[in-house]
Amino acid sequence: MTQTDPRQPRHIRSPRFAMHLLLAAVMGGLILAPAAAKAQAPLPGIRHGDVVPRDVREMYDRGLQFLATTQAADGSWSDGQTGPGVTGLGLMVFLASGEDPNYGKYSSNIRRCLRSIISEQNAGTGFFGNSMYHHGFAMLGLAEAYGAVDERNLWPVGKKNNARSIGESLELAVRAAITSQKKNSLNAWRYSPDSNDADTSVSGSVMVGLLAARNAGIEVPDTAIDKAVAYFASMTSGSGEVGYSGLGGFGESLARSSIATLVYAIAHRKDLDKYKATVKYLTDRLETEASSWPEYARYYQAQALFQGDVEAWEKWNKILIRRLKTVQQANGSFQGQFGASLSTSMNLLALALNYRFLPIYER
Repeated sequence: MTQTDPRQPRHIRSPRFAMHLLLAAVMGGLILAPAAAKAQAPLPGIRHGDVVPRDVREMYDRGLQFLATTQAADGSWSDGQTGPGVTGLGLMVFLASGEDPNYGKYSSNIRRCLRSIISEQNAGTGFFGNSMYHHGFAMLGLAEAYGAVDERNLWPVGKKNNARSIGESLELAVRAAITSQKKNSLNAWRYSPDSNDADTSVSGSVMVGLLAARNAGIEVPDTAIDKAVAYFASMTSGSGEVGYSGLGGFGESLARSSIATLVYAIAHRKDLDKYKATVKYLTDRLETEASSWPEYARYYQAQALFQGDVEAWEKWNKILIRRLKTVQQANGSFQGQFGASLSTSMNLLALALNYRFLPIYER
C-alpha cells in the first residue's frame, strides 16, 4: 500500500530531515552529507533568538527533561494512562523540540519510543493497544518519525532481522484503520476496531493519524478520507458545535470543535461551510478554558487555531503560555486527569506550535 518502499527511510526526499540536518550543522558544527545538503527546505522557525518566546523554551525544556528522566527502559511511561498511544504522543514531544532525532540529546529516548510502539503492534491485525485512541496516536507518532529517524540504529544488533521498520509498521497500522472503518456503519471509528458505532473524539485521533501517514508517503485511499470527513460534517452544526457519538446531538465542546477543525484543515477541506463554522466557534472563545479534560482540549485547540486563523492562534497562544507557566511543577511536569506523563505531553504539544518542526504542524 505504500507509494515508496516502507523499508527504506525517506531521508533524502524529506525536506523535514534536511531541515534537521541543517539545524544540526548550524548549532553543532555537523558536516552535511552531500545528498542531504542538496535538499532545500525553508526553516520554519529555529529555536534561538526571538522566534520562540523564552517562556516557551524554558517550559518546554523542563518538560522534556521530566519525560526523558521518567521514561522506562522499554520506552513507555507508567504513571496514569499507559500504552502505545501515550508513547506516541511522548515521541512527538521529543521530535517537536527541534533536536536532531538521530544524534541529539534525546535521540535515545526517540529510539526507545519507536521500539516500544512497534513492539506493541499486533503483527496479524496491525492494531495498537486496546483502544483505537491508542491506535490513532501511535500511528501519528510513527508518521512524524518516518523519514526523520535513521533506522540503521533503531534496533539492537541481533533483533534487526525480525523487527518491523517504521514504514512497515505504519503501513500495517493504516491497513488496520481502513479495515476497521469498512466494518463501521458510520464510516468512522469507536474504541474497538470492530465497533459499529462511532464518536468524533476517537475518530479524530485515527483521522489525524491517517492524514499524517498519507503526508509521510503511505497510501491512504481518498474514499476513506472522504467518508470520514462526511461523518464529521454530519456531526457539525451550523454554529460550529460538534456532536460526540452517533449522528447529531450537537453540544458545547472546545475539544470536539477543535478536532473537527483540524480534520477538515489537514484533509484539505477548508472550503466546507462546516469548517468555517468550527473556526468561528473557536475564535469566538479564545479566552474560554475547557471545563473538562483541559490538556486534551489544549492539544487540539492549538493545532486547530493555527490551521484556521493564525492571528487568533497568536492571541490564544499568549493566553496559553500564561496559564501553563502558573501550573508547571518544579520537576517540569504538568499534573492532570491523565497522569503526569500524558498530561505533560499534551500540554507540551500545545506549546510545540511555537516551534513548528512536526510535519503535521505545517499549514
